[in-house]
Amino acid sequence: MVGVPPSPRHLLRPLRPVLRAVTYTRWLHLFIAATLALLGAFVWGVEDVPTVVSYAVLALGPVPLLAVAATIPATRLLETMQARLLLYPGPHGTEAQPDPGLARTPAVSWADRGRVFVWLVLRMWVGLLAAVVGVQGIFLTVALTSAHHWSSFDEEVLPLPGEWHGSYPLLIAVVVPALLAAGWGFGVLIAALAPRLLGPSAAERLAALEERTERLLEHNRLARELHDTIGHALTVAVVQAGAAREAGSPEFTERALGAIEDTGREALEDLERVLRLLRQEGAPPSRRPGLAEAERLVASARGAGAEISAEIEGPLESVPGPVSREGYRIVQECLTNVLRHAGPVPVRVRIAASAGGLELHVRNRLSAAAAPPGPGGSGLRGIRERAALLGGEAVAGPSDGEWRVRVTLPIR
Repeated sequence: MVGVPPSPRHLLRPLRPVLRAVTYTRWLHLFIAATLALLGAFVWGVEDVPTVVSYAVLALGPVPLLAVAATIPATRLLETMQARLLLYPGPHGTEAQPDPGLARTPAVSWADRGRVFVWLVLRMWVGLLAAVVGVQGIFLTVALTSAHHWSSFDEEVLPLPGEWHGSYPLLIAVVVPALLAAGWGFGVLIAALAPRLLGPSAAERLAALEERTERLLEHNRLARELHDTIGHALTVAVVQAGAAREAGSPEFTERALGAIEDTGREALEDLERVLRLLRQEGAPPSRRPGLAEAERLVASARGAGAEISAEIEGPLESVPGPVSREGYRIVQECLTNVLRHAGPVPVRVRIAASAGGLELHVRNRLSAAAAPPGPGGSGLRGIRERAALLGGEAVAGPSDGEWRVRVTLPIR
């Protein structure tokens, strides 16, 4: 069996780290950090001190200054901006890179500032080590290319036995890959440290999770709002138009057109309010209707041909805003379901507010021609979700030839 020759892509795989732009931007990120230590060396002067002392001055001299910088909350934000730009593939890379998980806000707690301090010190130390290795590697590479012109090369740079003197240039094939591998390793190391030291704290992650949860809940609520308002308006319009055509009475047609116009206008106002919330505009959204306007809702359903007997008890004006608004939407959805599934049949609505809570009860005679709404419908599901969010309970189903929806909501 003849083997398949490797493709050029497989042959270039070992060189992929060297060909990636992010490898060199990571070097730049480290050299920027090493600059502070090198500037300190020029200020304090380390030319005439032992090598160990000079390296200690380079590594420890700037630490107090870094400690002061770490106490500034904005330092974390500046460091994360640099890390996002230079440590991870982005506009300068071709491969997809997931979110590194760096914080997007200034440091808040002293624990955050402590992690920023550790990051600044480690970044400077790794950068200093990368700078030393890089400079020494470049110097050695240049020296190897001219070793045959350097009479004292084997004494000052790299001593080898006499028979190996002619092989100095061959060592470039070892030094250059080692230099590139070391630079790549330093970059991978600092990129791995960044999420651990510049990432959000546990409290910040919890706050972000709560914010995302709130946003999802708000979107779900807005979806229910659109379903309830637009669905109600369209149902009323369809039922009114069909009833007007069947009645053949100019007077009834006039009333039906008026009801369609009023319902459509209310739906447009609700739609505009929801769109404003989605766009998060600065202007305050329109006021959402509450149970104090239940009479208008009942009148709209009556205009669609439903025979509604409404019983309203208790001070609806004193019902808390969230309960009142959600209660209005529940009654609206119940009436919409009646018109949609049963048509213009007699409906009994009871809204009772007391110190113990709010009770909503809607029931209608089941029509033989239309099946009752299924338990998995979006309307009934929305009613149950609204009740559950307020700590209440919603029960819906057929009973004694009627479809009944009973909702209880706590007021306090």
